[in-house]
This record gives sequence, structure tokens and C-alpha cells, in this order.
Amino acid sequence: QVQLVESGGGLVQAGGSLRLSCATSGRTFSTYAMAWFRQAPGKEREFVAAITWSGGNTYYADSVAGRFTISRDNAKNTVYLQMNSLKPEDTAVYYCAARRAPGWTSREDLYNVWGQGTQVTVSS
Repeated sequence: QVQLVESGGGLVQAGGSLRLSCATSGRTFSTYAMAWFRQAPGKEREFVAAITWSGGNTYYADSVAGRFTISRDNAKNTVYLQMNSLKPEDTAVYYCAARRAPGWTSREDLYNVWGQGTQVTVSS
């Protein structure tokens, strides 16, 4: 089973950009579909984006579509989340998640491996 470590969070002004990375251990990364979720203070965790195990298909929540891009490099065992045109409402702890299946889902209960999270704060 892979282990996940997120990085790249921080403080950015509205309109700015950040790139999150999720590095994985193990030699089976290419057999996992990957996703990003986020949890804002006082709110439930929500789906942000997902990518299939081949990287051939990506999916986004309506709130981030057109601004965020998920990608993966199976040679580097890493998944990325490029976040552009950030808004204060994007402020949250961002979590990387993995499920050993080819396809994606927005259901967090179907992801069985989680990272520790990285804080993203967008100031107005």
C-alpha cells in the first residue's frame, strides 16, 4: 500500500497560484487512481479533483474547474494540483487520496489511503 505526503501549501494573495505535490512511496503508484480533497474550517471535507491511474482522464468539482489542474507523473510517483486564480474561498487543508482502482470517484469513503494534509490560505 502506498503512503502519501503532501507539500506545497502556503499563504498566497487572491489571484495567485500554488502547486501542491503528493509524493508516494511504494512501487504500485500506477495502479492507484488519485484525488485531491479539501476541508475548510467548520465545513465538511469536499472533493476537488481526481485523475485515473493512467492519467488519461481528469475530473473536477464545479467550484475549481477551469482554475485547477490535476496531473500525475507515474515515473516520479507523484500527483500534482496546480491551482491558479486562487480565491479566499479556496482556503482549506488540502488532502491527497488514493484508491487501488483505475477509475475515479468523488466519494471520499472509496479512497483508502490519505495524506496528512497541507494548509492553503488565500488572503483577500
